[in-house]
Amino acid sequence: MRKKVEKETAASVKPLSLDPDKLYFCPLGGSEQFGVNCNLYAHDGSWLMVDLGMGFADHRMPGIDIVLPNIDFAVEHKENIRGLIVTHAHEDHIGAVAHLWPRLRCPIYCTPFTAELMRRKFQENPACAEATIQEIKAGDTLTLGPFAMEFVAMAHSIPETVGLYIQTKAGTVYHSADWNMDPNPVIGEPTDMDALTKIGQRGVDAYIGDSTNAMKPGRAGSEHEVAKGLANVIAQCGQGDKSGKILVTLFASNIGRIESIYKAAVENGRRVALIGRSLHRMVGAGRNCGYLQDIGEFVAEEDIPNIPPEKLLVIVTGSQGESRAALAKISRGNFASVQVKPGDTVIFSSKEIPGNERDIQTIKNNLAASGAHLVLSRESEDSIHISGHACRDEIIDILGALKPKGAIPVHGEHVHLLAQAELARDFGVQNICVPVNGAVIEISGQKIEMIGRVETGLLAVEPKRLVASDHLGIRERRRIQNSGVVHLSLVLGRRGGMAADPELTIIGLTDPDQPEEYQIEENLYDEIFEIYEGLSKKDLADDEILYEKMRVGIRRFVNYTLGIKPFTTIHILRV
Repeated sequence: MRKKVEKETAASVKPLSLDPDKLYFCPLGGSEQFGVNCNLYAHDGSWLMVDLGMGFADHRMPGIDIVLPNIDFAVEHKENIRGLIVTHAHEDHIGAVAHLWPRLRCPIYCTPFTAELMRRKFQENPACAEATIQEIKAGDTLTLGPFAMEFVAMAHSIPETVGLYIQTKAGTVYHSADWNMDPNPVIGEPTDMDALTKIGQRGVDAYIGDSTNAMKPGRAGSEHEVAKGLANVIAQCGQGDKSGKILVTLFASNIGRIESIYKAAVENGRRVALIGRSLHRMVGAGRNCGYLQDIGEFVAEEDIPNIPPEKLLVIVTGSQGESRAALAKISRGNFASVQVKPGDTVIFSSKEIPGNERDIQTIKNNLAASGAHLVLSRESEDSIHISGHACRDEIIDILGALKPKGAIPVHGEHVHLLAQAELARDFGVQNICVPVNGAVIEISGQKIEMIGRVETGLLAVEPKRLVASDHLGIRERRRIQNSGVVHLSLVLGRRGGMAADPELTIIGLTDPDQPEEYQIEENLYDEIFEIYEGLSKKDLADDEILYEKMRVGIRRFVNYTLGIKPFTTIHILRV
Protein backbone atom coordinates (compact mmCIF):
# COMPACT_ATOMS: atom_id res chain seq x y z
CA MET A 1 0.00 0.00 0.00
CA ARG A 2 1.37 3.44 -0.92
CA LYS A 3 2.58 5.31 2.14
CA LYS A 4 0.85 8.64 2.61
CA VAL A 5 3.08 11.74 2.50
CA GLU A 6 2.14 14.13 5.28
CA LYS A 7 2.62 17.86 5.05
CA GLU A 8 4.40 19.34 8.06
CA THR A 9 2.38 21.85 10.06
CA ALA A 10 3.40 24.59 12.44
CA ALA A 11 1.74 22.72 15.32
CA SER A 12 4.01 19.70 14.79
CA VAL A 13 7.37 21.45 15.06
CA LYS A 14 9.66 22.38 17.90
CA PRO A 15 10.77 25.96 18.68
CA LEU A 16 13.41 27.26 16.26
CA SER A 17 17.05 26.81 17.30
CA LEU A 18 19.77 26.65 14.64
CA ASP A 19 22.91 24.63 15.19
CA PRO A 20 25.85 26.21 13.29
CA ASP A 21 27.18 22.74 12.50
CA LYS A 22 24.04 21.78 10.58
CA LEU A 23 22.55 22.75 7.21
CA TYR A 24 19.10 24.29 7.00
CA PHE A 25 16.69 25.23 4.23
CA CYS A 26 13.89 27.80 4.58
CA PRO A 27 11.52 28.83 1.78
CA LEU A 28 10.12 32.31 2.42
CA GLY A 29 7.88 32.06 -0.67
CA GLY A 30 6.99 29.75 -3.53
CA SER A 31 6.16 26.67 -1.48
CA GLU A 32 2.44 27.28 -1.09
CA GLN A 33 1.74 29.13 -4.34
CA PHE A 34 3.05 29.85 -7.80
CA GLY A 35 5.32 32.88 -7.77
CA VAL A 36 7.15 34.85 -5.07
CA ASN A 37 9.98 32.30 -5.01
CA CYS A 38 12.49 33.07 -2.29
CA ASN A 39 14.67 30.51 -0.52
CA LEU A 40 17.27 30.63 2.25
CA TYR A 41 20.06 28.25 3.20
CA ALA A 42 21.83 28.50 6.56
CA HIS A 43 25.06 26.93 7.81
CA ASP A 44 27.86 27.90 10.17
CA GLY A 45 26.36 31.31 10.97
CA SER A 46 26.03 32.26 7.28
CA TRP A 47 23.02 32.56 4.98
CA LEU A 48 22.56 32.16 1.24
CA MET A 49 19.48 33.44 -0.60
CA VAL A 50 18.32 31.77 -3.84
CA ASP A 51 15.87 33.79 -5.96
CA LEU A 52 13.70 36.74 -4.98
CA GLY A 53 10.59 36.82 -7.14
CA MET A 54 7.13 38.37 -7.42
CA GLY A 55 3.67 36.92 -7.90
CA PHE A 56 0.27 38.07 -9.13
CA ALA A 57 -2.30 39.34 -6.66
CA ASP A 58 -5.81 37.90 -6.80
CA HIS A 59 -9.32 39.22 -6.16
CA ARG A 60 -8.68 39.27 -2.42
CA MET A 61 -6.37 42.27 -2.85
CA PRO A 62 -8.32 44.99 -4.68
CA GLY A 63 -6.08 47.65 -6.18
CA ILE A 64 -3.01 45.39 -6.05
CA ASP A 65 -1.42 43.83 -9.15
CA ILE A 66 1.71 42.13 -7.78
CA VAL A 67 2.92 40.73 -4.48
CA LEU A 68 6.38 40.07 -3.08
CA PRO A 69 7.68 37.75 -0.36
CA ASN A 70 7.93 39.22 3.12
CA ILE A 71 11.67 38.99 3.85
CA ASP A 72 11.68 40.47 7.37
CA PHE A 73 13.34 37.30 8.68
CA ALA A 74 16.12 37.54 6.07
CA VAL A 75 16.64 41.22 6.85
CA GLU A 76 17.24 40.28 10.49
CA HIS A 77 20.24 38.26 9.27
CA LYS A 78 21.36 40.54 6.42
CA GLU A 79 24.84 41.06 7.89
CA ASN A 80 25.45 37.33 7.43
CA ILE A 81 23.86 36.89 3.98
CA ARG A 82 26.79 35.96 1.73
CA GLY A 83 24.91 36.56 -1.49
CA LEU A 84 21.74 36.32 -3.55
CA ILE A 85 21.80 33.75 -6.36
CA VAL A 86 19.20 34.40 -9.07
CA THR A 87 18.74 31.21 -11.07
CA HIS A 88 17.00 32.82 -14.07
CA ALA A 89 15.20 35.93 -15.23
CA HIS A 90 11.54 34.98 -14.90
CA GLU A 91 9.61 37.50 -12.82
CA ASP A 92 8.63 34.90 -10.22
CA HIS A 93 12.35 34.52 -9.47
CA ILE A 94 13.75 38.00 -10.19
CA GLY A 95 10.80 40.39 -9.93
CA ALA A 96 11.19 41.37 -6.27
CA VAL A 97 14.91 42.13 -6.37
CA ALA A 98 14.63 45.79 -7.40
CA HIS A 99 11.97 46.32 -4.72
CA LEU A 100 13.71 44.53 -1.84
CA TRP A 101 17.46 44.63 -2.49
CA PRO A 102 17.81 47.98 -0.66
CA ARG A 103 16.76 46.13 2.51
CA LEU A 104 19.38 43.40 1.96
CA ARG A 105 22.30 45.13 0.23
CA CYS A 106 24.04 41.83 -0.49
CA PRO A 107 26.03 40.84 -3.62
CA ILE A 108 24.01 39.35 -6.49
CA TYR A 109 25.14 36.45 -8.69
CA CYS A 110 23.43 35.43 -11.93
CA THR A 111 24.03 34.56 -15.58
CA PRO A 112 24.68 37.33 -18.17
CA PHE A 113 21.16 37.41 -19.62
CA THR A 114 19.64 37.60 -16.14
CA ALA A 115 22.16 40.30 -15.22
CA GLU A 116 21.22 42.34 -18.30
CA LEU A 117 17.56 42.36 -17.29
CA MET A 118 18.42 43.04 -13.66
CA ARG A 119 20.46 46.11 -14.58
CA ARG A 120 17.56 47.45 -16.64
CA LYS A 121 15.31 47.11 -13.60
CA PHE A 122 17.85 48.80 -11.37
CA GLN A 123 18.05 51.79 -13.71
CA GLU A 124 14.43 52.52 -12.79
CA ASN A 125 15.13 52.36 -9.05
CA PRO A 126 17.79 54.78 -7.73
CA ALA A 127 17.82 52.90 -4.41
CA CYS A 128 19.56 50.03 -6.23
CA ALA A 129 22.34 52.20 -7.68
CA GLU A 130 24.95 50.59 -5.42
CA ALA A 131 23.95 46.99 -6.12
CA THR A 132 26.76 44.79 -7.40
CA ILE A 133 26.06 41.99 -9.87
CA GLN A 134 28.64 39.32 -10.53
CA GLU A 135 28.02 37.24 -13.64
CA ILE A 136 28.38 33.47 -13.54
CA LYS A 137 27.82 30.79 -16.16
CA ALA A 138 26.84 27.14 -16.24
CA GLY A 139 29.90 25.10 -15.28
CA ASP A 140 31.30 27.81 -13.00
CA THR A 141 32.02 27.24 -9.33
CA LEU A 142 31.63 29.80 -6.56
CA THR A 143 32.36 29.76 -2.84
CA LEU A 144 30.53 32.16 -0.52
CA GLY A 145 31.48 31.61 3.09
CA PRO A 146 30.68 27.98 3.98
CA PHE A 147 28.74 27.41 0.75
CA ALA A 148 30.63 25.90 -2.21
CA MET A 149 28.48 25.97 -5.35
CA GLU A 150 28.57 24.55 -8.84
CA PHE A 151 26.20 25.89 -11.51
CA VAL A 152 24.52 23.50 -13.94
CA ALA A 153 22.77 24.36 -17.23
CA MET A 154 19.03 23.63 -17.05
CA ALA A 155 16.75 23.90 -20.07
CA HIS A 156 13.83 26.25 -19.48
CA SER A 157 11.65 28.72 -21.38
CA ILE A 158 14.16 31.53 -20.84
CA PRO A 159 17.89 31.52 -21.63
CA GLU A 160 20.68 30.78 -19.18
CA THR A 161 18.78 29.08 -16.39
CA VAL A 162 21.04 27.35 -13.88
CA GLY A 163 20.58 24.88 -11.05
CA LEU A 164 22.86 24.87 -8.01
CA TYR A 165 24.85 22.07 -6.43
CA ILE A 166 25.48 23.39 -2.92
CA GLN A 167 28.13 21.73 -0.77
CA THR A 168 28.74 22.37 2.93
CA LYS A 169 30.48 20.43 5.71
CA ALA A 170 27.04 19.47 7.03
CA GLY A 171 25.44 18.26 3.81
CA THR A 172 24.83 18.72 0.09
CA VAL A 173 21.83 19.94 -1.87
CA TYR A 174 20.86 20.15 -5.52
CA HIS A 175 18.53 23.12 -6.04
CA SER A 176 16.99 22.62 -9.46
CA ALA A 177 15.43 26.04 -10.21
CA ASP A 178 12.81 25.79 -13.01
CA TRP A 179 13.67 23.32 -15.73
CA ASN A 180 12.64 20.70 -18.26
CA MET A 181 14.41 18.16 -20.46
CA ASP A 182 13.95 19.92 -23.81
CA PRO A 183 16.49 18.01 -25.92
CA ASN A 184 16.71 20.69 -28.58
CA PRO A 185 16.00 24.25 -27.36
CA VAL A 186 15.71 26.99 -30.00
CA ILE A 187 17.84 29.25 -27.80
CA GLY A 188 19.98 28.16 -24.88
CA GLU A 189 21.45 24.89 -23.67
CA PRO A 190 19.72 21.59 -22.88
CA THR A 191 19.76 20.32 -19.32
CA ASP A 192 23.28 19.03 -18.61
CA MET A 193 22.56 15.42 -17.67
CA ASP A 194 26.26 14.53 -17.64
CA ALA A 195 26.89 17.14 -14.95
CA LEU A 196 23.88 15.95 -12.96
CA THR A 197 25.04 12.33 -13.15
CA LYS A 198 28.50 13.31 -11.88
CA ILE A 199 26.92 15.28 -9.05
CA GLY A 200 24.85 12.23 -8.16
CA GLN A 201 28.03 10.18 -7.95
CA ARG A 202 29.50 12.71 -5.50
CA GLY A 203 26.40 12.56 -3.33
CA VAL A 204 23.22 14.58 -2.82
CA ASP A 205 21.52 14.69 0.57
CA ALA A 206 18.49 16.59 -0.71
CA TYR A 207 16.97 17.37 -4.09
CA ILE A 208 15.02 20.63 -3.86
CA GLY A 209 13.02 20.68 -7.05
CA ASP A 210 10.40 22.36 -9.23
CA SER A 211 6.96 20.78 -8.68
CA THR A 212 4.93 22.71 -11.28
CA ASN A 213 4.14 19.74 -13.54
CA ALA A 214 4.58 16.93 -11.01
CA MET A 215 0.98 15.89 -11.65
CA LYS A 216 1.41 15.67 -15.44
CA PRO A 217 2.55 12.41 -17.05
CA GLY A 218 5.11 12.23 -19.82
CA ARG A 219 7.46 14.98 -20.93
CA ALA A 220 7.16 18.68 -21.61
CA GLY A 221 8.41 18.44 -25.22
CA SER A 222 10.72 20.61 -27.29
CA GLU A 223 10.68 24.20 -28.51
CA HIS A 224 11.74 22.95 -31.93
CA GLU A 225 8.42 21.09 -32.19
CA VAL A 226 6.62 24.29 -31.16
CA ALA A 227 8.48 26.15 -33.91
CA LYS A 228 7.14 23.65 -36.45
CA GLY A 229 3.63 23.84 -35.05
CA LEU A 230 3.54 27.64 -35.11
CA ALA A 231 4.90 27.64 -38.66
CA ASN A 232 2.02 25.34 -39.72
CA VAL A 233 -0.63 27.51 -38.04
CA ILE A 234 0.78 30.74 -39.47
CA ALA A 235 0.97 29.20 -42.95
CA GLN A 236 -2.75 28.32 -42.80
CA CYS A 237 -3.70 31.94 -42.18
CA GLY A 238 -4.34 34.23 -45.11
CA GLN A 239 -6.86 31.78 -46.53
CA GLY A 240 -10.66 31.75 -46.42
CA ASP A 241 -12.06 33.13 -43.17
CA LYS A 242 -8.51 33.64 -41.83
CA SER A 243 -7.46 36.26 -44.36
CA GLY A 244 -6.54 39.04 -41.94
CA LYS A 245 -3.69 39.85 -39.62
CA ILE A 246 -2.28 37.48 -37.01
CA LEU A 247 -1.79 38.28 -33.33
CA VAL A 248 0.33 35.97 -31.19
CA THR A 249 0.49 36.23 -27.42
CA LEU A 250 3.05 34.40 -25.32
CA PHE A 251 5.23 34.75 -22.23
CA ALA A 252 7.46 37.70 -23.13
CA SER A 253 10.54 36.02 -21.68
CA ASN A 254 10.49 33.17 -24.20
CA ILE A 255 12.82 34.77 -26.71
CA GLY A 256 13.41 31.44 -28.43
CA ARG A 257 9.74 31.36 -29.35
CA ILE A 258 9.85 34.98 -30.48
CA GLU A 259 12.58 33.95 -32.91
CA SER A 260 10.50 31.00 -34.16
CA ILE A 261 7.43 33.21 -34.70
CA TYR A 262 9.46 35.86 -36.52
CA LYS A 263 10.98 33.32 -38.92
CA ALA A 264 7.61 31.65 -39.62
CA ALA A 265 6.01 35.03 -40.33
CA VAL A 266 8.74 36.08 -42.76
CA GLU A 267 8.52 32.73 -44.55
CA ASN A 268 4.83 33.46 -45.11
CA GLY A 269 5.33 36.99 -46.41
CA ARG A 270 4.42 38.80 -43.21
CA ARG A 271 6.15 41.61 -41.37
CA VAL A 272 6.38 41.41 -37.59
CA ALA A 273 5.58 44.01 -34.94
CA LEU A 274 6.09 43.89 -31.18
CA ILE A 275 3.65 45.47 -28.74
CA GLY A 276 4.32 45.57 -25.04
CA ARG A 277 7.07 46.99 -22.89
CA SER A 278 8.16 43.62 -21.53
CA LEU A 279 8.56 42.21 -25.05
CA HIS A 280 10.78 45.11 -26.11
CA ARG A 281 12.81 44.78 -22.91
CA MET A 282 13.34 41.03 -23.42
CA VAL A 283 14.26 41.39 -27.08
CA GLY A 284 16.68 44.21 -26.28
CA ALA A 285 18.34 42.18 -23.54
CA GLY A 286 18.53 39.16 -25.81
CA ARG A 287 20.24 41.08 -28.61
CA ASN A 288 22.71 42.60 -26.15
CA CYS A 289 23.61 39.09 -24.96
CA GLY A 290 24.16 37.75 -28.48
CA TYR A 291 20.76 36.17 -29.11
CA LEU A 292 18.27 36.95 -31.93
CA GLN A 293 21.12 37.99 -34.23
CA ASP A 294 19.68 36.29 -37.32
CA ILE A 295 16.29 38.02 -37.29
CA GLY A 296 15.58 41.49 -38.63
CA GLU A 297 14.04 44.58 -37.12
CA PHE A 298 10.42 44.80 -36.01
CA VAL A 299 7.77 47.12 -37.42
CA ALA A 300 7.38 50.24 -35.26
CA GLU A 301 4.02 50.46 -33.51
CA GLU A 302 3.09 53.71 -35.25
CA ASP A 303 3.64 52.03 -38.65
CA ILE A 304 1.31 49.09 -38.01
CA PRO A 305 -1.77 50.74 -39.62
CA ASN A 306 0.23 51.14 -42.85
CA ILE A 307 0.77 47.37 -43.26
CA PRO A 308 -1.96 45.39 -45.09
CA PRO A 309 -3.59 42.96 -42.62
CA GLU A 310 -2.70 39.90 -44.70
CA LYS A 311 0.96 40.96 -44.53
CA LEU A 312 1.12 41.56 -40.76
CA LEU A 313 1.84 39.52 -37.64
CA VAL A 314 1.85 41.22 -34.24
CA ILE A 315 3.39 39.69 -31.13
CA VAL A 316 1.63 41.09 -28.06
CA THR A 317 1.90 40.90 -24.29
CA GLY A 318 -0.99 39.88 -22.06
CA SER A 319 -1.23 36.09 -22.33
CA GLN A 320 -2.25 35.93 -18.65
CA GLY A 321 -5.17 38.32 -18.95
CA GLU A 322 -3.41 41.32 -17.39
CA SER A 323 -5.91 44.17 -17.70
CA ARG A 324 -3.30 46.78 -18.62
CA ALA A 325 -1.37 44.62 -21.07
CA ALA A 326 -1.65 45.06 -24.84
CA LEU A 327 -3.90 42.08 -25.57
CA ALA A 328 -6.53 43.12 -23.03
CA LYS A 329 -6.64 46.65 -24.44
CA ILE A 330 -6.90 45.31 -27.98
CA SER A 331 -9.71 42.96 -26.97
CA ARG A 332 -11.62 45.91 -25.48
CA GLY A 333 -11.20 47.90 -28.69
CA ASN A 334 -9.21 50.73 -27.10
CA PHE A 335 -5.76 50.22 -28.63
CA ALA A 336 -5.18 52.82 -31.32
CA SER A 337 -2.84 51.00 -33.70
CA VAL A 338 -4.47 47.54 -33.64
CA GLN A 339 -8.16 46.67 -33.94
CA VAL A 340 -9.40 43.09 -34.20
CA LYS A 341 -11.76 42.44 -37.10
CA PRO A 342 -13.40 39.41 -38.72
CA GLY A 343 -10.76 37.40 -40.59
CA ASP A 344 -8.05 38.06 -38.00
CA THR A 345 -6.43 35.20 -36.07
CA VAL A 346 -5.24 35.32 -32.46
CA ILE A 347 -2.84 32.56 -31.38
CA PHE A 348 -2.43 31.84 -27.66
CA SER A 349 1.07 30.32 -27.53
CA SER A 350 0.91 29.99 -23.75
CA LYS A 351 -0.76 28.21 -20.88
CA GLU A 352 -2.93 29.65 -18.14
CA ILE A 353 -1.22 30.22 -14.83
CA PRO A 354 -3.62 29.04 -12.08
CA GLY A 355 -5.66 31.99 -10.85
CA ASN A 356 -5.68 33.84 -14.19
CA GLU A 357 -8.31 31.72 -15.95
CA ARG A 358 -11.22 34.14 -15.53
CA ASP A 359 -9.34 37.18 -16.87
CA ILE A 360 -7.98 35.20 -19.82
CA GLN A 361 -11.44 33.89 -20.68
CA THR A 362 -12.82 37.45 -20.69
CA ILE A 363 -10.22 38.42 -23.29
CA LYS A 364 -10.99 35.37 -25.39
CA ASN A 365 -14.69 36.19 -25.34
CA ASN A 366 -14.04 39.79 -26.36
CA LEU A 367 -11.81 38.71 -29.24
CA ALA A 368 -14.30 36.11 -30.43
CA ALA A 369 -17.10 38.68 -30.31
CA SER A 370 -14.99 40.89 -32.60
CA GLY A 371 -14.91 38.11 -35.17
CA ALA A 372 -11.40 36.80 -34.57
CA HIS A 373 -10.49 33.16 -35.05
CA LEU A 374 -8.81 31.86 -31.88
CA VAL A 375 -6.07 29.24 -31.87
CA LEU A 376 -5.59 27.81 -28.36
CA SER A 377 -2.70 25.62 -27.27
CA ARG A 378 -4.95 22.99 -25.68
CA GLU A 379 -7.15 22.63 -28.74
CA SER A 380 -4.71 23.06 -31.61
CA GLU A 381 -3.72 20.00 -33.61
CA ASP A 382 -0.27 21.54 -33.93
CA SER A 383 2.05 21.96 -30.97
CA ILE A 384 2.05 25.72 -30.31
CA HIS A 385 3.18 25.70 -26.68
CA ILE A 386 5.20 23.57 -24.30
CA SER A 387 5.74 24.13 -20.63
CA GLY A 388 9.14 25.19 -19.37
CA HIS A 389 8.64 22.85 -16.42
CA ALA A 390 9.45 19.16 -16.12
CA CYS A 391 6.68 16.56 -16.23
CA ARG A 392 6.74 13.28 -14.32
CA ASP A 393 9.01 11.28 -16.64
CA GLU A 394 11.56 14.10 -16.60
CA ILE A 395 11.46 14.31 -12.80
CA ILE A 396 12.17 10.57 -12.72
CA ASP A 397 15.15 11.20 -15.02
CA ILE A 398 16.68 13.79 -12.69
CA LEU A 399 16.07 11.64 -9.63
CA GLY A 400 17.81 8.81 -11.45
CA ALA A 401 20.81 11.01 -12.25
CA LEU A 402 21.14 12.62 -8.81
CA LYS A 403 20.13 9.61 -6.68
CA PRO A 404 19.31 11.91 -3.75
CA LYS A 405 18.91 10.59 -0.22
CA GLY A 406 16.08 13.05 0.36
CA ALA A 407 13.72 15.40 -1.42
CA ILE A 408 12.03 18.72 -0.66
CA PRO A 409 9.50 19.68 -3.34
CA VAL A 410 9.08 23.43 -3.91
CA HIS A 411 7.62 25.78 -6.56
CA GLY A 412 3.93 25.06 -6.59
CA GLU A 413 0.72 24.80 -4.62
CA HIS A 414 0.28 22.07 -2.01
CA VAL A 415 -1.19 19.59 -4.48
CA HIS A 416 1.86 19.94 -6.73
CA LEU A 417 4.33 19.59 -3.85
CA LEU A 418 2.54 16.48 -2.60
CA ALA A 419 2.51 14.99 -6.11
CA GLN A 420 6.28 15.34 -6.42
CA ALA A 421 6.76 13.96 -2.92
CA GLU A 422 4.75 10.86 -3.88
CA LEU A 423 6.75 10.51 -7.07
CA ALA A 424 10.04 10.72 -5.19
CA ARG A 425 8.86 8.16 -2.63
CA ASP A 426 7.76 5.78 -5.40
CA PHE A 427 11.22 6.21 -6.90
CA GLY A 428 12.75 5.07 -3.61
CA VAL A 429 13.69 8.35 -1.94
CA GLN A 430 13.13 7.83 1.79
CA ASN A 431 13.71 11.23 3.43
CA ILE A 432 10.98 13.59 2.23
CA CYS A 433 9.65 16.82 3.70
CA VAL A 434 6.86 18.85 2.08
CA PRO A 435 7.38 22.44 3.24
CA VAL A 436 5.18 25.41 3.91
CA ASN A 437 6.44 28.96 3.53
CA GLY A 438 8.54 29.83 6.55
CA ALA A 439 9.39 26.22 7.38
CA VAL A 440 12.93 25.69 8.66
CA ILE A 441 14.13 22.28 7.53
CA GLU A 442 17.24 20.50 8.76
CA ILE A 443 19.10 18.59 6.04
CA SER A 444 21.56 15.76 6.53
CA GLY A 445 22.31 12.38 5.03
CA GLN A 446 20.31 10.74 7.79
CA LYS A 447 17.22 12.92 7.97
CA ILE A 448 15.27 15.80 6.50
CA GLU A 449 12.81 17.27 8.95
CA MET A 450 11.08 20.52 9.78
CA ILE A 451 12.42 21.85 13.08
CA GLY A 452 10.72 25.24 13.26
CA ARG A 453 8.87 28.04 11.54
CA VAL A 454 9.74 31.69 10.90
CA GLU A 455 7.45 34.59 10.14
CA THR A 456 6.78 35.13 6.46
CA GLY A 457 3.93 36.20 4.19
CA LEU A 458 3.28 38.53 1.29
CA LEU A 459 3.89 42.20 0.62
CA ALA A 460 1.53 44.09 -1.66
CA VAL A 461 3.03 46.56 -4.17
CA GLU A 462 1.20 49.87 -4.33
CA PRO A 463 2.35 52.73 -6.58
CA LYS A 464 4.37 54.44 -3.85
CA ARG A 465 4.72 51.94 -1.02
CA LEU A 466 4.95 48.31 0.04
CA VAL A 467 2.44 47.07 2.60
CA ALA A 468 1.62 43.71 4.16
CA SER A 469 -1.01 41.76 2.25
CA ASP A 470 -3.22 41.86 5.35
CA HIS A 471 -2.77 45.63 5.74
CA LEU A 472 -5.81 47.42 7.14
CA GLY A 473 -6.19 49.45 3.93
CA ILE A 474 -6.43 46.30 1.80
CA ARG A 475 -8.85 44.67 4.22
CA GLU A 476 -11.06 47.75 4.11
CA ARG A 477 -10.95 47.84 0.30
CA ARG A 478 -12.02 44.20 0.28
CA ARG A 479 -14.94 44.98 2.56
CA ILE A 480 -15.93 47.92 0.37
CA GLN A 481 -15.64 45.77 -2.74
CA ASN A 482 -17.90 43.10 -1.30
CA SER A 483 -20.49 45.11 0.60
CA GLY A 484 -20.58 48.74 -0.53
CA VAL A 485 -20.22 51.86 1.63
CA VAL A 486 -22.46 54.13 3.65
CA HIS A 487 -20.90 57.32 5.00
CA LEU A 488 -22.82 59.63 7.33
CA SER A 489 -21.76 63.14 8.37
CA LEU A 490 -23.44 64.69 11.42
CA VAL A 491 -23.03 68.31 12.50
CA LEU A 492 -24.05 68.69 16.14
CA GLY A 493 -24.00 71.32 18.80
CA ARG A 494 -22.15 70.84 22.07
CA ARG A 495 -25.26 69.43 23.74
CA GLY A 496 -26.14 67.14 20.85
CA GLY A 497 -28.62 69.20 18.89
CA MET A 498 -28.44 68.98 15.09
CA ALA A 499 -26.83 72.11 13.66
CA ALA A 500 -27.39 70.99 10.04
CA ASP A 501 -29.13 68.26 8.11
CA PRO A 502 -27.27 64.91 8.00
CA GLU A 503 -25.31 64.20 4.83
CA LEU A 504 -25.26 60.67 3.38
CA THR A 505 -22.91 59.16 0.79
CA ILE A 506 -23.91 55.71 -0.47
CA ILE A 507 -21.61 53.73 -2.79
CA GLY A 508 -22.28 50.37 -4.40
CA LEU A 509 -25.78 49.86 -3.00
CA THR A 510 -28.26 51.86 -5.07
CA ASP A 511 -29.16 52.22 -8.72
CA PRO A 512 -31.71 54.73 -10.09
CA ASP A 513 -32.94 52.05 -12.51
CA GLN A 514 -33.87 49.65 -9.70
CA PRO A 515 -37.44 49.36 -8.32
CA GLU A 516 -38.45 51.99 -5.80
CA GLU A 517 -38.31 49.61 -2.83
CA TYR A 518 -34.54 49.31 -3.33
CA GLN A 519 -33.94 53.07 -3.39
CA ILE A 520 -32.94 53.20 0.25
CA GLU A 521 -31.58 56.72 0.58
CA GLU A 522 -34.82 58.49 1.64
CA ASN A 523 -35.79 55.70 4.02
CA LEU A 524 -32.27 55.64 5.43
CA TYR A 525 -32.55 59.34 6.29
CA ASP A 526 -35.75 58.50 8.18
CA GLU A 527 -33.93 55.72 10.01
CA ILE A 528 -31.09 58.07 11.00
CA PHE A 529 -33.54 60.61 12.47
CA GLU A 530 -35.32 57.79 14.30
CA ILE A 531 -32.04 56.56 15.81
CA TYR A 532 -31.11 60.13 16.74
CA GLU A 533 -34.43 60.84 18.43
CA GLY A 534 -34.16 57.63 20.44
CA LEU A 535 -30.86 58.60 22.05
CA SER A 536 -30.56 60.15 25.49
CA LYS A 537 -28.85 63.52 26.03
CA LYS A 538 -25.97 61.64 27.62
CA ASP A 539 -25.54 59.44 24.53
CA LEU A 540 -25.76 62.44 22.19
CA ALA A 541 -22.96 64.13 24.10
CA ASP A 542 -20.64 61.10 23.80
CA ASP A 543 -19.05 60.77 20.34
CA GLU A 544 -18.12 57.10 20.81
CA ILE A 545 -21.62 56.03 21.83
CA LEU A 546 -23.23 58.13 19.10
CA TYR A 547 -20.83 56.72 16.46
CA GLU A 548 -21.55 53.12 17.37
CA LYS A 549 -25.32 53.54 17.67
CA MET A 550 -25.50 55.15 14.21
CA ARG A 551 -23.12 52.61 12.62
CA VAL A 552 -25.00 49.59 13.96
CA GLY A 553 -28.39 51.08 13.12
CA ILE A 554 -27.43 51.92 9.52
CA ARG A 555 -25.91 48.47 8.90
CA ARG A 556 -28.99 46.78 10.39
CA PHE A 557 -31.35 48.84 8.22
CA VAL A 558 -29.45 48.21 4.97
CA ASN A 559 -29.13 44.52 5.78
CA TYR A 560 -32.89 44.30 6.41
CA THR A 561 -33.66 46.10 3.13
CA LEU A 562 -31.02 44.67 0.76
CA GLY A 563 -29.49 41.72 2.61
CA ILE A 564 -26.10 43.47 2.64
CA LYS A 565 -24.05 44.72 5.58
CA PRO A 566 -22.17 47.75 4.19
CA PHE A 567 -18.88 49.19 5.34
CA THR A 568 -20.16 52.12 7.39
CA THR A 569 -18.37 55.22 8.68
CA ILE A 570 -19.70 58.13 10.71
CA HIS A 571 -18.13 61.60 10.91
CA ILE A 572 -19.26 63.74 13.83
CA LEU A 573 -18.51 67.45 13.83
CA ARG A 574 -19.23 69.54 16.93
CA VAL A 575 -19.87 73.27 16.49
